[in-house]
Amino acid sequence: MKKSKFNYSDFSKTELEDLKEYYIEEKVKSMSEYELKKFVHENISHQIKNTIGDEEEKEAWEEIENFFSDNFEMILEGIKKKFERTSQGIKTELPKNTNYLQEKKTDEAQTEKIDMWID
Repeated sequence: MKKSKFNYSDFSKTELEDLKEYYIEEKVKSMSEYELKKFVHENISHQIKNTIGDEEEKEAWEEIENFFSDNFEMILEGIKKKFERTSQGIKTELPKNTNYLQEKKTDEAQTEKIDMWID
């Protein structure tokens, strides 16, 4: 690799920001759809799974809740049931299709909703 005539310390904060923005735009343009999806998956995974402390956990919870919106409670109930079964020695998988959400809607009326943030 050819040695640059410049060093980052030769640039002002504004110039560095401009370089960074240009790099980001060009990097994204150069990536294939597969590379973009892989990159996004890694970043979202890191952002959500590597939360530290109550504030970050709460932010991740809110982001997940906003994404699933109306289906959030049904998904939570399904996960709770999955782990209840698992703790009883019965292993089940959480379905990842819309049929699961439809089944959960029928159970929703029968299940009391509990807010985990209330002490």
